[in-house]
Amino acid sequence: MEEIQTITPEELQKKLEAGEKLELVDVREDEEVASGMIPGAKHIRMGDIPANLDYFDKDKEYIFICRSSGRSGNVCHYLQDQGYKVRNMVGGMLNWTGDTK
Repeated sequence: MEEIQTITPEELQKKLEAGEKLELVDVREDEEVASGMIPGAKHIRMGDIPANLDYFDKDKEYIFICRSSGRSGNVCHYLQDQGYKVRNMVGGMLNWTGDTK
């Protein structure tokens, strides 16, 4: 299995603060995102990813987020196998110290 690229919450926060346009996807369940998501993130539950492949563009890189980075890692493996550019936020929202909406 091919290695998944990762990004730390700190690296992600620096990129957002620098104004970089990033494609963030939060794969947590509805009740989890109710407590807050990273501003600009799109919410697609992990179980809904296969039905939403048309949302993803193979020319863009997507950063996936969940509570602790387990589910987002699974999504990354799945999408990478389909030919998408993905990155997993290590530690997930448990380690996110930035703003949430």
